[in-house]
Amino acid sequence: MKIKNILIAKPFSLNHFRNFQFVPKHEPCSADNVSVLQNFVDKYTSIFVLTGAGVSTESGLPDYRSKDVGLYDRSPNRPVLYKDFISSVAVRKRYWARNFAGWKLFSSAQPNDIHKFLAQWEKTGNISCLVTQNVDRLHHKAGSKNVTELHGTSYLVKCLNCPNIFSRNLFQVILRDLNPNFNVESTEIAPDADVHLDPALAESFNVPSCEKCGGILKPDVVFFGENVPKEKVLNLYKKVEESDAILVLGSSLEVFSGYRFALTASESKKCICIVNIGPTRADKLATFKITARCGEILPKIKI
Repeated sequence: MKIKNILIAKPFSLNHFRNFQFVPKHEPCSADNVSVLQNFVDKYTSIFVLTGAGVSTESGLPDYRSKDVGLYDRSPNRPVLYKDFISSVAVRKRYWARNFAGWKLFSSAQPNDIHKFLAQWEKTGNISCLVTQNVDRLHHKAGSKNVTELHGTSYLVKCLNCPNIFSRNLFQVILRDLNPNFNVESTEIAPDADVHLDPALAESFNVPSCEKCGGILKPDVVFFGENVPKEKVLNLYKKVEESDAILVLGSSLEVFSGYRFALTASESKKCICIVNIGPTRADKLATFKITARCGEILPKIKI
C-alpha cells in the first residue's frame, strides 16, 4: 500500500512543480485584494481584458523578465530578431532547428485556472474584448471564443511573400520528414518554443520554402523588432474606447505594444485595474493595482 501511495503522489508532485516553477516569488493574496477585484468585476459590464506572460507561467511556460525565473535571468538564450530572421539563411536554420526541438514540450502546455476563469467569464458577456500578448493559444484551449492575439500565435506558420498560412503542427511533420536524422527533443521549455541548442546541430537542418511561391516561412508571431499590424492596433484602440474599464492580468506592460492600451484608457479617464505579482510600467496610471498571483485571486471572484 505504501508503494502504491508513492507511485500515485510522484506524478502529481512533478506536474505541480512544472506548472509553478516559473512563477515569481509572491505574497499570498489578501482578503482586501479579493474585495477590490470583486467590486471592480461587479461594477463594470464591458471590460477590456489584457493578459500577459504572467498568465501562462502558471501553465509551466516561462516569461522573459521575472527575477530568477524569467528567461533572461536563467539563460543566455535570446529571442531572434526580425531583421536577422529575414536576412540570414543561417539564422532561419538555427531558429527552426531550435523551435523544432522545443515544439513538443511547448505545445503540450495546458490551460490553467486563469484561462478557464476568463473562458467562463466570457459567457456572461461582461468581457468586451480579450487581448493576449501570449502566443501559446492557451486561451483558445480553455474555450475562449473571442480572443485577439496581439503578438500572433506560434500555432500558425505563414509565408512572408504570399497569403499561404497553415498549421504549425503540420509544419512539425514536414520538418521531421526533411530532417529524419535530427533526433533532438529539448527538455527546456521556452516562451515561444525557441529553446537553446548547440549551433552546430542547426548547420545541416533543412528548412523548406513556401510550397506555393518559394517565399520565406515564419511563425505567425511578431518577432522582436517587428511591428504589430496597424489594423489590429487601430481596432483595439476602438475596443478600448467602447469599453467601460480595462483589466490587465499578469503583464508588466514593459513592451509598448501592450502598454499603449493602458495609456489610451488613462487618457479617456477609464478605470484601470492591474493584477500582477510585480511592478508594471502602468502602475502610475492604474486606478487599482493588486499585487497577487492571478491564479490565486481569480478563482475567488464570483461572476
